[in-house]
Amino acid sequence: MSYAVRRSLLILPTLLGITFLTFALATVAPGNPADTLIRRLESRPPAPGELEQMEKELGLDRPFAVQYLSWVGNAARGKLGTSFTTRGPVVDELRRRIPLTLQLAIPAALLALFIALPVGTYCALRPNRLTDQIVRVVSLASASLPSFWLALLLILVFAVHLSLVPVAGRGGLDSYLLPVLTLALEPAAVLARFTRSNMLQTLGQDYVRTARGKGLSEWLVVGSHAMRNAVIPGVTYFGSRLAGLLTGAVIVETIFVWPGLGRLAVDAVGERD
Repeated sequence: MSYAVRRSLLILPTLLGITFLTFALATVAPGNPADTLIRRLESRPPAPGELEQMEKELGLDRPFAVQYLSWVGNAARGKLGTSFTTRGPVVDELRRRIPLTLQLAIPAALLALFIALPVGTYCALRPNRLTDQIVRVVSLASASLPSFWLALLLILVFAVHLSLVPVAGRGGLDSYLLPVLTLALEPAAVLARFTRSNMLQTLGQDYVRTARGKGLSEWLVVGSHAMRNAVIPGVTYFGSRLAGLLTGAVIVETIFVWPGLGRLAVDAVGERD
């Protein structure tokens, strides 16, 4: 319990550090938000004195520390401001986009587990055979390919040449296949290698040899005894990769024109929103 409490208390300074860096980077970025807003609202450059008035209304004339504390206080209450692009609350846009990203991230996570655990276990039971060597090469290639390059390859093969799925967009179930597969392959490849390595170590332990010596079937030895301990490091890694599926969705959603959180972030940067 003490360990859990200490780890939980670290969340607050971590979040504050992230928010500070985010706010500082947005503040030092080139350009003036007040000037951008006036040009969007009025479709013209700001008139004399108009820029200073808008900066005062937006609070941009206040010291950096005051701006940051005001922003953090509003964010803690769920007030993230108004979007320049949609003219609506940012929170409403996030509520609409987050479920769309989860529609890709959750199936990708399940698919990665479905691929990695049985493949890694099978290779550990038959190490250094042809199948194991092929899987190791394929998993290394999958883990090394950038997600944007993998997405383009999948589009080229399955959408352009074979015409099995749409190139991009969110429509029927077939529109989910390529983005989910793109998100799932990299964590599946790494997790399969984790599972193989851990399973090989576990199968050499004394308690596994004892279980075999008792005459238990190989499937019972592997599934009931070895698997429980072998998957623990892999599950720990996979837990950290769940956040990676959301951040990886920034690239995937952009390529596949998926209206999720990643696409919203890219559009916001491009529009200086």
